[in-house]
Amino acid sequence: MEARSIRFRLTAWYAIVLAAALALFGGLIWLSLRQRLVGEVDEELQRGASRFEAYVRTESLEYSGKHLVGELAEFCQALPSSTHLELRGSKGFAFRYPVSGTPVGGLMRTTERSFRIGEEDFRLTLGTSSHEIDHTLDLLKILLLTLIPAVILIACLGGAWLSRRALRPVDEITVAARHIGIENLSERLPAPGTGDEIQRLTEVWNTMLDRLESAVKTLSQFAADASHELRTPLAVIRTSAELALRRAREPEAYRDSLSEVAEEAERMTQLVEDLLFLARSDARNSAMPMTPFDLRDAVRDAVAEVRDLARAKDVELRLSLPAEEVASHGNRAATRRLYLVLLDNALKYSHPGGRVNVALTGSAHEITVTVEDFGIGISPEDLPHIFQRFYRADKARTSSGDGHGGHGLGLSLAETLAQVHGARIAVKSVEGEGSVFSVVYTR
Repeated sequence: MEARSIRFRLTAWYAIVLAAALALFGGLIWLSLRQRLVGEVDEELQRGASRFEAYVRTESLEYSGKHLVGELAEFCQALPSSTHLELRGSKGFAFRYPVSGTPVGGLMRTTERSFRIGEEDFRLTLGTSSHEIDHTLDLLKILLLTLIPAVILIACLGGAWLSRRALRPVDEITVAARHIGIENLSERLPAPGTGDEIQRLTEVWNTMLDRLESAVKTLSQFAADASHELRTPLAVIRTSAELALRRAREPEAYRDSLSEVAEEAERMTQLVEDLLFLARSDARNSAMPMTPFDLRDAVRDAVAEVRDLARAKDVELRLSLPAEEVASHGNRAATRRLYLVLLDNALKYSHPGGRVNVALTGSAHEITVTVEDFGIGISPEDLPHIFQRFYRADKARTSSGDGHGGHGLGLSLAETLAQVHGARIAVKSVEGEGSVFSVVYTR
C-alpha cells in the first residue's frame, strides 16, 4: 500500500473522528427530540382522558343512552381534529368520535383508562395522530443528513489547510536536512520560534548535529595525527634499511641499523596497541577481566619497572605505601599500565637531579594515588588539553630528551584506563615548578 503523508493521515483521522462525533450528536438530538415530543403528546392524552372521564361522570347523573351520547358528541367538538376517542360500557354502551372514523390504533399515540359509574364498567381509549411528530422528526433527519456531510467536508478542507500550515516547518526542515552532508556539517536546521514540539525536535536535531560535527572533526584529526605519528617511524625504518642495503658494511653497522629498526618497530607497536585500546574503549567493547587485588602491588610494580629509567635520568623515586592492604577490584595489568603512564610522564619532564614522589593514601570514602614531579610543569594554556589524543605542548616536544618526545597518547590512555576502573584523574600544575597527577577511586 502506498505510503501516505502525515498531512493526509491527519486529515483522514480528523474526518473519521468528526464524522463519528457528528453522527453521535445527530442521533442523540433526534432521539431526545422524539422522546420530548412523544412525552408531551402522552401527557396531553392523559389530561384529556381525565377531563373526559370527569365529564362522563357528571353527565351520566342526568342523561343516559342516546341523550348521553349526544352530550358526549357535543363535548368532543372542542377536541383537536386529530383526536380519536372510543368509550365502551360493560352493559352495551358504545361511543366513538368521530363517528365515521377508523378504530383507534395504527399511526397513533393512545392512552387507555378504566373506570366504574354505578353498576357499569367503562373502558376509555383516547388517541391522537402521530403525523406531526413523524413530520417534525423526518425534517430533522433530512436536515442532519444534509448538514453533517457538508460540515465534515468544510472541516476536512479547513483541517487540510491547517495541517499544511502547521507542517510547513517540517517541510522546511526536511529540505534543509537534505542539503546537510559530511562536507557541510556546520550548517543547522532552521528552528521555528513556535515553542511547540517541532521547535523542540529541531533543537534536538541541531544538538545532535553539533555532537556529530564534533565527532567527525575529532575523528578526522585523530586519523591525521595517527597517520603523522606512524609516518615518522616508518620513514626511519625505511631509511635505515636503504642505507644498510646500499653497500656492504661491517657486521657492527648492520647490528646498529637493525637495532634502530627494532626500536622504531617497538615504538610503532606501542602506538598501534594504544590506538586499538582507545578505539575499543570508544566502541564500549573493551571488556577486560576484573578481579580483586591489592592496589599497593600495582603501584609497587609500576615503580619498580621505571627505576632503571629514573637512574638513567638521575631522578630520585620516592614511594609511600600504607602498611595495611588496600583492596581494589579491577584489572591489575591495566592499573599498572595507568601508573606507568603517569610515572613515565613525570620522569620525562623532570630535571636531572630532581625527584618524583609516588604515594598511595586511603580514607573511608576515597583511595588516591598521587604522582608528583618537580619538573617543567604545564602552562595554563596547555593544561585543559593534556588529555586530548595526540596533544603535545611545544615545551614537551623539546624537553623530553628522547629524540621524539612520545606520540601524545599517554595521558589520553591513562584517563581511559581510569574511567574503565571508575576513577578520575585530577591535575595540579605550576609552570616551572612541577605537576601533581592524582588518580581518585571512590569507595
